Amino acid sequence: MSIVLGVDSSTQSTKAEARNITTGEVVAQASAPHPGTAPPVSEQDPTAWWNALVSACGGLGEARSEVTAVSVAGQQHGLVLLDEHGEALRPAKLWNDTESAPEASEMVTQYGAAGWADAVGSVPVAAFTITKLRWVANHHPELLDRVAMVMLPHDYLTWRLTGHHTTDRGDASGSGWFDPSTNTYRPELLDLAGVDGAAWLDRLPLVVAPREAAGVLTEAAASALGLPPGIAVGPGTGDNMAGALGLGIDHGDVAISLGTSGVAFSASATSTHDPDGAVAGFADATGSFLPLVCTLNATKVTDTVAGWLGTDARGLADLAVAADPTSTTGPVLVPYFDGERTPNLPDASGTFAGLRTATTREELALAAHDGVLCGLLAGVDALSGAGVATDGDLRLIGGGARSVAYRQRCADLWGRPVLIPHADETVATGAAVQAAVVAGNADFSEVQEAWRLGDAHRVEPNAGVDNAAVRARYAEASGLGR
Repeated sequence: MSIVLGVDSSTQSTKAEARNITTGEVVAQASAPHPGTAPPVSEQDPTAWWNALVSACGGLGEARSEVTAVSVAGQQHGLVLLDEHGEALRPAKLWNDTESAPEASEMVTQYGAAGWADAVGSVPVAAFTITKLRWVANHHPELLDRVAMVMLPHDYLTWRLTGHHTTDRGDASGSGWFDPSTNTYRPELLDLAGVDGAAWLDRLPLVVAPREAAGVLTEAAASALGLPPGIAVGPGTGDNMAGALGLGIDHGDVAISLGTSGVAFSASATSTHDPDGAVAGFADATGSFLPLVCTLNATKVTDTVAGWLGTDARGLADLAVAADPTSTTGPVLVPYFDGERTPNLPDASGTFAGLRTATTREELALAAHDGVLCGLLAGVDALSGAGVATDGDLRLIGGGARSVAYRQRCADLWGRPVLIPHADETVATGAAVQAAVVAGNADFSEVQEAWRLGDAHRVEPNAGVDNAAVRARYAEASGLGR
């Protein structure tokens, strides 16, 4: 049997998924945790990702001997700076580290929101890599002369696998210094980060085409992972781009991902340039585009509220389902617990509105789920406002998609059926698709169809839910309606 390996290196853990290259059947799965983070300062040692990958691969057992290709999807935006010996000069600043919010504001003021949107498709916020580089330039300028390689998280793991300093256009499009419309770096934007952009171009990774290999697995990496040496290593990509691959979505389809962060994205044949900054004009992993809206606060919100109510996520979901879904008078939660990225409010905090002495635990539970979903559905509205087609199917993915409350309430507030893909781990699946394409010289659509990645469970909305009224109350409480 020929097997491909997809890796999801997220904020919280590394997941490894081995699949039959022909049928897509999952042969083995394993995971290993990453060190915890506590925004607003969110940093990890890149070697922890490698150690987690070694551990996860160790859990795959005998399947490792038949792996013919591997590819890595990683958390977007993190800044990895290595010296000439390949050692990290400091811990990697992650996407949800908001210390660079002042730098982001300064850079937008300098170049203009419209200028950024035109240049790279996105207006930088604290999450973007380029703002983190400027933060390093401002706070640790002594490190800059020692930087030999600049990487994103997935680039680091691909480098550990192959010894080659590479990236892909999908993940690169979230850096803030790469134009996905022309597939070129923009050195003048690196100048704004406090470095000599032209001189730093050779410190940036080579951008590998979607169906090309980044290299082959080195003897050292093969020995550490228990994989055959010399197998193909795919270009890798960002987690959201891999998630789209694992879903097999078409242009016009929408996906909402419920994890540590919340994400709404759609597949598009054309690039987007939103000067309002809500929509990030990312590239995808196939050669097209992935316009995307990201919120900082998703399942961590419901986990937190569950703790306040003396239960867990499943218990909170049961409480939410027991609430009256047609009510438009209950409390409203604005879930900006860790600040917020969309809208760009890094110093914001969460708010309950409409509390009364008669408020029930069930209503609080429903409000927690609604707050997360309303913010993301506002993101879908932003996609439409940026000219992105959103009239196709909506797929709900991520850890939160396992929740009966999130599933049902998403359908209620969308006002249309929602699809729940049969595959749980779409990011690792997407990375496996990429590995299969590289190993078999196939098209992405061929692999997705053969693996039946479009199969999904359908959730119908409850009758009598005034979704417009619920979303309007949220918009008013959050300030989006003003």
